[in-house]
Amino acid sequence: MRKTAFVFPGQGSQYPGMGKELFDTYRVSREVFEEADEALGLKLSTLCFEGGEDELKLTANTQPAILTTSIAILKALLQETGLKPDYVAGHSLGEFSALVCTGTLSLADAVRTVRSRGFFMQDAVPVGTGAMAAILSVSAEVLDEICQEAAQGEIVAPANFNSPGQVVIAGHSGAVHRAITIAKERGFKKALMLPVSAPFHCALMQPAAERLAEVLERVKFAHVKVPYVANADAEPNTNRTRIKPLLITQVCAPVLWEQSVRKMASLGVERFVEIGPGKVLSGLVKRIAKESLVDNVENIATLKAL
Repeated sequence: MRKTAFVFPGQGSQYPGMGKELFDTYRVSREVFEEADEALGLKLSTLCFEGGEDELKLTANTQPAILTTSIAILKALLQETGLKPDYVAGHSLGEFSALVCTGTLSLADAVRTVRSRGFFMQDAVPVGTGAMAAILSVSAEVLDEICQEAAQGEIVAPANFNSPGQVVIAGHSGAVHRAITIAKERGFKKALMLPVSAPFHCALMQPAAERLAEVLERVKFAHVKVPYVANADAEPNTNRTRIKPLLITQVCAPVLWEQSVRKMASLGVERFVEIGPGKVLSGLVKRIAKESLVDNVENIATLKAL
């Protein structure tokens, strides 16, 4: 039997108005936004539906907004299709959505945790100190060489292994700019800075990881009913005692997305359903597991198409 994986997007997939159609149409989706509003003590739903792009880009807003929208979409999908996953995974922030999907983490705990996570990540590095950049068509080995040459006493390292030949680096702004220059000198012309507010998934995020660890100590995790493939090691996990260490490690470690998709494909997953705003992950999965069926669900049209 064909196996299915549900995958959940991370930061950068947000857009004004996301989730509004589902909120207006499905009671189960509306209840998700209402629960998130109550848990946070603020109108997250208004931020998603009416907030401006700049407001949504603030990391502490973005993370709970994307998570809540993803779960609202998930609830409608489950109600309308009855489709169930054999595996779940999420890109960075999306890992929390995946854990809510499996019932391992409650929605209320998840939105409160990721809002704190957003504040911690933003506060970890002063604005302008860090940066991120994408480099295309480069191997992991060559990228390591470029980062070592560019560091010069600062931090720069791979942050996201997104798909074959698409890697994101993060670190001190000067070191990231030097890495771009070196990459272009070596012939990798598609190397560009990314418009992000902080250098995520690198050693500069250590203060955020330590503060997140304190928050997670107060969070209860239920049994893992559906294996989730973690960003930190690209392996399926069903042991709830490993969840907190994996989520803490993830803050400073690269997101092994390409490796995660390959792992799920090797375990028999032939269908990937991206649940959440945008279709970034759908595009990445198509480049990684080319024989797989790939769908994205973000509104009523895409839900009906599924």
